[in-house]
Amino acid sequence: MPGTSLRTLRITVCSGSGLIVTSNHNPLLGFTDDETVMLDFDDTHFRDVRYWARRVAHFFDLGGFLILKSSENNYHVVFNRRVDWSENMSIVAWVSLYSNKEGMRKWFLMQCIKGASTLRVGPKGCKSSPRIVYREDEQDEQIMGFLEKRKNIKNCIKYF
Repeated sequence: MPGTSLRTLRITVCSGSGLIVTSNHNPLLGFTDDETVMLDFDDTHFRDVRYWARRVAHFFDLGGFLILKSSENNYHVVFNRRVDWSENMSIVAWVSLYSNKEGMRKWFLMQCIKGASTLRVGPKGCKSSPRIVYREDEQDEQIMGFLEKRKNIKNCIKYF
């Protein structure tokens, strides 16, 4: 686009799942999807994140899950079974209510406003890209798609 620099670029490509770049200064790359249950835990110890991931996967029959560490005591969880947007937000609301995590509540509200869930894939300031720290059970549906798109997004990072 003529006259558009990376410093003001805003890209959203997400029909079902995809890439979102939102930044006024440094590009921030993330994965956006409305059919994958994803959680963003801030200021939470790993054992608590794993507890909630297991509880949610079992209670809502979501199959397996993947935990990524985004920074110290900050984690992302991606679940394997495909859901519709209504069920997705119902599950995230349940977790934000019962986990009593303020950061999760704020993240949940922002996802409702946007109409799709987004997790950061690329670096953010001095924080490196989230890295996989734990996997459990099935990884063949939504997780496989997430990992494939994550790989493609990370390949884009080297161009910024």
